[in-house]
Amino acid sequence: MKNISAWAIRHPITPIVLFVVLFFLGVVAFLRLPIDLNPDIAYPMVSVTISQPGAAPTEMETQIAQKVEGSIASIGNVRNITTYIIEGSVNIFLEFQIGTPIDRAVTDVRDAVAKVRSDLPLGIMEPLVQRQDADGDAISYYAVTTTGSTPEELSWFIDNTVTKRLLAVPGVAQVSRSGGVSREIRVELDPARLQALGLTAVEVNDQ
Repeated sequence: MKNISAWAIRHPITPIVLFVVLFFLGVVAFLRLPIDLNPDIAYPMVSVTISQPGAAPTEMETQIAQKVEGSIASIGNVRNITTYIIEGSVNIFLEFQIGTPIDRAVTDVRDAVAKVRSDLPLGIMEPLVQRQDADGDAISYYAVTTTGSTPEELSWFIDNTVTKRLLAVPGVAQVSRSGGVSREIRVELDPARLQALGLTAVEVNDQ
């Protein structure tokens, strides 16, 4: 190191030229550095879905959501927990710190849910734990309104016409509709007839 310093002092031209070249290359590299408004960052995310047909949201919160959240909270590297509860369904989304192996995160969440499985109501469906692909979220949203059609007609137009045309566009993988109306069947039970046949509403619902 002393020999290099002494040589640089005796021959200052070469170090100066080298410094200028490196400085110039650094400036050029900085100016050509690409900038992405929406960088490609994949967050490790895991979802837990637990269904209990017919259960009220308040029951789902106290009997399922709180117990599962308490068990999941002990997992390391969890950045955020978001829970959505609707009638008959609990959806819990876990966001892990960037760099957490997604396979390990799924396994840890599945083990945490298994620990409280026996404390959950017997009527629930088997909990579904799966990884979430953040890069696969929707890239475009459209709002459709009309005053000349009924909600049923508009929903059918979206499903039968708009969806099919969008799926025909190269690169489009999936199209889904939120809102509107969907076809449903209402079954009204006769309590006297059920009693005569020895059936329960749960058995009818299972069929």
